[in-house]
Amino acid sequence: MAAYITDTVKDTIKKFTCGYVFTAKDFPLPVEKQKTVNKLLDNMVAAGQIRRLSKGRFYKPQMSNFGEILPDTFQIVKDLIEKNGKTTGYLTGYSVFNKFGLTTQVPVTLQIGMNKAKKSIVRGNYRIGFVLQPNTITKENIPVLQLLDCLRFFKDIPDSMPDEACKRLLFLFKQYTDNQINTAKRLVLKYNPSTIALLGVLLETLNQNEDTGTLFNTLNHQSSYRFGISQEILLNQKKWHIR
Repeated sequence: MAAYITDTVKDTIKKFTCGYVFTAKDFPLPVEKQKTVNKLLDNMVAAGQIRRLSKGRFYKPQMSNFGEILPDTFQIVKDLIEKNGKTTGYLTGYSVFNKFGLTTQVPVTLQIGMNKAKKSIVRGNYRIGFVLQPNTITKENIPVLQLLDCLRFFKDIPDSMPDEACKRLLFLFKQYTDNQINTAKRLVLKYNPSTIALLGVLLETLNQNEDTGTLFNTLNHQSSYRFGISQEILLNQKKWHIR
């Protein structure tokens, strides 16, 4: 039986792509054999055949001319953003800033948007933090939520000047369909006022006829918001109380 378990584990790992993160549950073996599987995986880590990402989580290493390549961010957090086929969270923050071309910095901190608060954890070389997302999270609205989060955390975008980041956001929103724009206007209503104001002024800069009345009417017009963006880049800032 021991030889069968060993052969099954090694044959299964051969089929995994490099960087794929797996656990003892990913092998076609009875649940009661998971302790044996974990011991075997620990031995394979010691032998340098696989790597341990965190307790009970492993991956096949992949080498390049510049050294070993870590698993991609989805593999690192996949169990945190999907459970039993259901979407429970999404990548946001620094990794999305990089994905959208708002910064060239490669993140060492990963952030996940979720509907409930959760303490930060560490996996491998990454610290994983959690951001509260008040909207319902679905696979369909994740791209819009990610872009809205870029507005929410605009001041936190590393290694980027406000005008350049704003130009990039204008470009990204310009690619949106009318349906996506309407989705953004609906979802942003659960964000903080500065995010609502920034979305409103971005949309009006792209289209002076854009219906932003609902966004404008939600704001407290005694408040103001600072982003450091030039008036030449972003129109109507005074109307939206952006200084």
